[in-house]
Amino acid sequence: MDSRDWDDRYAAADLVWGGTPNRWVAQETGELPLGRALDVAAGEGRNSIWLADRGWRVTAVDFSAVALDRGRKLAAAQAPQAAGRITWVCEDVLAYTPEKEAYDLVVLCYLQLPAAERATVLRAAAAGLAPGGSLLVVGHDTTNLTEGTGGPQDARVLFTPADVLDDLAQARLDTVRADQVRRPVERADGTTADAIDALVLLRRPPV
Repeated sequence: MDSRDWDDRYAAADLVWGGTPNRWVAQETGELPLGRALDVAAGEGRNSIWLADRGWRVTAVDFSAVALDRGRKLAAAQAPQAAGRITWVCEDVLAYTPEKEAYDLVVLCYLQLPAAERATVLRAAAAGLAPGGSLLVVGHDTTNLTEGTGGPQDARVLFTPADVLDDLAQARLDTVRADQVRRPVERADGTTADAIDALVLLRRPPV
């Protein structure tokens, strides 16, 4: 899907991803010291707004202008005192180059790309980490196709924690966590099943 497709998707529904932060973002970043954060493929900004409300200065990048406009409005409504701490950047993450070694936290949440494109984005994100900074990657795990529920049904855009570590093998980051994690999802029939996510938390060594 290109930016126009995503613009149409966001325009057709209220808050495609909801207004609360992703559970893994909240869990894994909640105790980190505040600083500058980069939210790659931020969508409507649910994670950016949550981070800014906690005191982070956030750069939210996405190629959907509709999503970013919705994010601005959501920030003004949900966290007006924090809205000024978010910079919204409309750019394709495949072409976006983060400021080098500038961010204390970089988040990539459910950015499902083919392997070569995923590696490109991950390596650019890693280059943006400041010494001591954390990189959090969350996505639909490959095993979700056969053992989980929901998410993309195209194996080419799914990945495992090992895939992320392989993509970043030359980045010289320390692995804090690299796990498959389960997330309860309510299905249309009212029952609940687990989705399986890949969760990787890496840290650049301090100087």
